[in-house]
Amino acid sequence: MIDLRSDTITRPTPAMKEAMMHAEVGDDVFQADPTVNALQQKLAGIFGMEDALLCPSGTMTNQIALRIQTQPQDEVICDKRSHIYLYEGGGMMYNSMVSPKLLDGDRGRITAEDIEAAVNPDDVHFPVSRLVSLENTMNKGGGSIYKLEEIRKIRSTCDRHGLRLHLDGARLYNALAETGESPVEYGQLFDTISVCFSKGLGAPVGSVLLGSSENIKKARRVRKVMGGGMRQAGYLAAACLYALDHHVDRLKEDHRRARAIGDMAAASPHVKSVYPVETNIVIVELNDGISEQWMLEKLKEKGVLAVGFGKGLVRFVTHLDFNDTHLDQLAHVLQTI
Repeated sequence: MIDLRSDTITRPTPAMKEAMMHAEVGDDVFQADPTVNALQQKLAGIFGMEDALLCPSGTMTNQIALRIQTQPQDEVICDKRSHIYLYEGGGMMYNSMVSPKLLDGDRGRITAEDIEAAVNPDDVHFPVSRLVSLENTMNKGGGSIYKLEEIRKIRSTCDRHGLRLHLDGARLYNALAETGESPVEYGQLFDTISVCFSKGLGAPVGSVLLGSSENIKKARRVRKVMGGGMRQAGYLAAACLYALDHHVDRLKEDHRRARAIGDMAAASPHVKSVYPVETNIVIVELNDGISEQWMLEKLKEKGVLAVGFGKGLVRFVTHLDFNDTHLDQLAHVLQTI
């Protein structure tokens, strides 16, 4: 099967496995795992931030970030398509007892003007606007990328209103690969950043939360109560370190193949439109009367897996385990449905 359901389905390469098996490990709850410490220090340095914390998942890093920067009855401003709202099991309400203020951005990207209009007045009838969360790239927006200049404007708006700013950067490295921007620029703009290694970077497990020393100290305590304190986690950190050193530059190959899939899909008689393809996510809108379930079954019959992404929408995601031979096979499949 050609599996394009997500970039989370990748398996460690032989070289990554080798790095994992030879990792020096300790007990990370005691902060004594040298490989975990090396990963955290390295990523904090790359982003110019004070400290970092390895967690099992991006959901955990996002939820910790919300928890340490809000209090009950606060409000989190985000796009209505945000992963923190749609795909984290109601975590912001359950873990932090905060409510979301949902905005309708351009393919998931909200603006400083949107945020300005969303900030609540100081009135007991309203929750306290406390934190803004952005997602870059935006999954539900088809891998859309924020412009750094807009993020600077958002930071200025947050500063003016005393709001904290979090980045769900699950696929941030996809954005950086495409724009050539510096991670340090992001580190200067956000209070906390979540970076995932188990998507485009191809590690089996792991996300890292970046922030100030004070925030990461708080985050470590919240990670513990969430059950995220791991012991010999250096075996996992070694995969993340390997990914940083060997899998970042190749992300552009995923983007090239995604654009090719977008072009192929646009030529299909069953497709109404294709979201602009900026990184490794392709969202296809089917013609009226054609369901996503029908298309997914036709694809599966021909050896291709994708996911439904809403009414009449199908998502394909390119990744480390999808090569040009697979791309040629997919072209034939799309031509014969």
